[in-house]
Amino acid sequence: MMQNFRTLLLKELRSFFVSPLAYVVLALVMVLNGVSFLFSVERMEGKVSQMSLLHLTFDSLWFWMVFVLLFPLITMRLFAEERKLGTLETLMTAPVQSWTVILAKYTATLIFYVILWTPSALNLLLFESISGSAAAFTAGSFWGTYTMLFMVGGFNIALGIFASALTANQLIAGVLAFAFVTLHFFIGFVQGFAGNMPAEVLDRVTYFSTVEHLRYFSNGLIDTRPLIYYVTGSALFLTFTYYVLEYRRWRP
Repeated sequence: MMQNFRTLLLKELRSFFVSPLAYVVLALVMVLNGVSFLFSVERMEGKVSQMSLLHLTFDSLWFWMVFVLLFPLITMRLFAEERKLGTLETLMTAPVQSWTVILAKYTATLIFYVILWTPSALNLLLFESISGSAAAFTAGSFWGTYTMLFMVGGFNIALGIFASALTANQLIAGVLAFAFVTLHFFIGFVQGFAGNMPAEVLDRVTYFSTVEHLRYFSNGLIDTRPLIYYVTGSALFLTFTYYVLEYRRWRP
């Protein structure tokens, strides 16, 4: 099983980097995150701010715009393309377990996702080195921010993989993934339109808020509840993907 996993993982990683789309996505993330970082530095220049550079960078319109669009782009082809080319049926009839295929695609996409955000971490570390001061952010806020980015990314990738398994059309898979990710993202804003909704209900809604989770972690405040939520959610949607593949494998 491990040999099959390694083979499929390397295949998926190669498929990312031979595709022009991967470099377009990488450039898009770097440019928009660079713009967000530049605006955050300008906002802090010569002013006293209660928010850290990390908080300003990852709580801006530029960041959330690229973040929501990112996952459909990197997941829509994973199963949809295989089904369109007819290679998924061949793979499913080979002596390879569905879980091996799913985890290989998920891990490869997660590795690519980490690569996408590496330049942003280097920007922050370079800024700290040039400025000679750690006042812009603390080690706790740095690791908290990137831990939450990783966890939310893993969850959204699982959503995108599930969407891709539902159809043979990459465009439809992308639209579904965008709908799933956006719906989850906007759940956290229900409290802003809730009116007289009871406080207990609002607290439960906030529990699903990606924005609030990232804000909390970017202040260096680590809470295990969001981590458990995203791990559990990722496992749930990967399980849904498994049942979709198993249905396609055994249907007449």
